[in-house]
Amino acid sequence: MKAIWALRSLLFVLWLAATVIPWALVALTLSIFIRGKRLYWPTMYWLTVAVWGAKVICGVKYRVHGLQHLPQAEQPNAAVVLAAKHQSTWETFAFPTFMPHPLAYVFKRELLYVPFFGWAMGRLDMIHIDRSKRTEAWNKVAAQGKRLADEGVWVIMFPEGTRTPRGAQGVYKSGAARLAIASGVPIVPIAASSAKCWPRKSFLLRPGVIDVSIGPPIASTGRRPDELMKAVEAWIEAEMRRIDPAAYKA
Repeated sequence: MKAIWALRSLLFVLWLAATVIPWALVALTLSIFIRGKRLYWPTMYWLTVAVWGAKVICGVKYRVHGLQHLPQAEQPNAAVVLAAKHQSTWETFAFPTFMPHPLAYVFKRELLYVPFFGWAMGRLDMIHIDRSKRTEAWNKVAAQGKRLADEGVWVIMFPEGTRTPRGAQGVYKSGAARLAIASGVPIVPIAASSAKCWPRKSFLLRPGVIDVSIGPPIASTGRRPDELMKAVEAWIEAEMRRIDPAAYKA
């Protein structure tokens, strides 16, 4: 069985490599003429191709619960900060494919050096930071995050900072809560059981169904960052145990 998974995963990696190069070249060419939201949607289309490839080649399906908790398309300037569980690469690919608004990821600047993929990402209006310079990084997140919120773009952050193994819980940092408070927008918690099919720091995919659960927005007005993040953490971790109980049996 593992040999079959490995073969299918290899085919999927080849699929990513074969499709990302022409996509990135098109995105880089488009970025000469258009920027912002007009560039976001055609550039993000490759992620739909990637998620489709994971489904068809490796049998990785998904279902999304709670989309009604997000501002809808008829509310183009309603901004939120998304705070999501981070277990694998899958959610970074998948979230833009079903969110009704443009997203701006906060990510480490080293990703910009990934050939083709990183080059195209660098042309989008997202927030890349140097994690070794924490004060400078936060100032950049606060300034750009506030501007993006004013434009109706949703900033997405992973409060645990890095991918956590299935069934594990990292330390929830308060950056997403601080940004929500500074921008005056709600924070939306998201749970995702992606490590069931795409393990942390691995490209050996397993067939199955990933559940993504979007929680009700939590108001940031009048809250302290640590208090607000505790509420986000409590919702996400309780929901993780509901959508992936097998991972938390111990």
